[in-house]
Order: sequence, then C-alpha cells, then structure tokens
Amino acid sequence: MAEATRTRRGKGRQDDGRANDHLIDRELDHLPPEARWREWMNRVEATIFAASEPVTREMLARIVGKSCSIDLLIDDIREELRGRPYDLVAVAGGWKHLTRPAYADAIRAAVGSNEKPSDLSQSEVLVLMCIAYFQPITRGELSSFFGKEVSRDLIGLLRGANLIASGPRSPTPGAPYTYVTTKVFLLEFGLDTLRDLPDFEALEDAGLLSKEKLLAGDIMPEFSNDGGGDAGVAGDE
Repeated sequence: MAEATRTRRGKGRQDDGRANDHLIDRELDHLPPEARWREWMNRVEATIFAASEPVTREMLARIVGKSCSIDLLIDDIREELRGRPYDLVAVAGGWKHLTRPAYADAIRAAVGSNEKPSDLSQSEVLVLMCIAYFQPITRGELSSFFGKEVSRDLIGLLRGANLIASGPRSPTPGAPYTYVTTKVFLLEFGLDTLRDLPDFEALEDAGLLSKEKLLAGDIMPEFSNDGGGDAGVAGDE
C-alpha cells in the first residue's frame, strides 16, 4: 500500500513532504473551531510520539492549517500533560516526548541502563563544555585554555559518542581541524539551541566551573595522558 503512494516523477524522495499534501486535509474547514483545534493537537502529539528524532516546526506545519499557531498548540498539549510522567520538550531544534527526570531511577530499575554518551568524566564534560561555548575551536586552543594538553584520545571519545564533529579548518598555520558540537549534543543535554547554554556565572554557582582553577592550569591533570601515540582522531592536528 505504501508503494502506491510514491511519486512517479523519478526524483525519488520529497524531503519537504509536499508530495504527500493530498493525503491529509490540513485546514479542516468543515469542523467547528474547537473540534478543529483538538484534531490539530492530536495530530501534532501523535506525530511527535511516533518520531524517533525531534520533530521540527516545518514538519508540524505539514499537518495543521496555515492559520494555526504551532506554539499555542504545543502550549495546550503541554498543559494537558501536567502531572504526567513525561512532557513535550523543545530540544535540538524540534519537539520530543521526554520522561521527567524524577522517573529516571524507576526506568533504570525496570529496563536497565545502557552506557550513554552523557556518562562522561569531569575532564570530558569540561572539554565538551569549552567546545560548546567557544566553537569552532582547535585541540591546540583547548590545550592552551586548560594549560595542559588535551589528548587525541579524549577528543576521539567525544567524537565517537557523536557529541562533537569536525568544523572548518582553522586559518592558523597548519590549518588544523576545529571542533563543533552536534545535534546529538543538544539532544543529550536537553537543549533546544546553543543559546540555551547556561552562562559562566551559573556554572560557577553550581560548582561546575572555577575560573581560578582554569587560569591556574591545575584542573584535570589527566589531560596530558596521551599514551605517547598518535592513535586517536583522524585528521587531527
């Protein structure tokens, strides 16, 4: 049945979804306003529930009317989810159903827990934080910031977890790679965009960052444990 709905234009894929516009009545003009709004809410919630990745505003616009405010629709859905063990959260440029942190232990007790990219050491978290704030940034710049060498292995671990990726080449001599955070980083840390990163004062207040220690270069001595080899990030400086 799905095969019958494919376009026959030879282009293969229609990324913007417009090829399927005929499958759904977005405007629902035949319904009274209250019923129309309820149907839009149901469509949006069902789509986000079924998706494995955050659902963007552009995707939701394909299933609701042109006059529909997606932000107000999301607000109404979230209001109905109050008191539920999960919420609708803006993350990584879209919306996703996420369970509330209070139920994390119950979920782990029921289904176990696999190793996750966010299970990072203090060293790895601080390097990741610096990349997030100062991207695009090179490994050499990171090492200068901390006063100790940031190892290729540490960078490789963050890349292997898909939390960072190679950015543009630096204009400095040798044109080393820079590093930037990824969509997975936003998703793992519950951020919609990089603008949602806390400011440095908030990090200090939470005890996660000490400017004095950073400036003194006496934080995380294991940075220099590079193993003496070059095994690590392909294309690293």
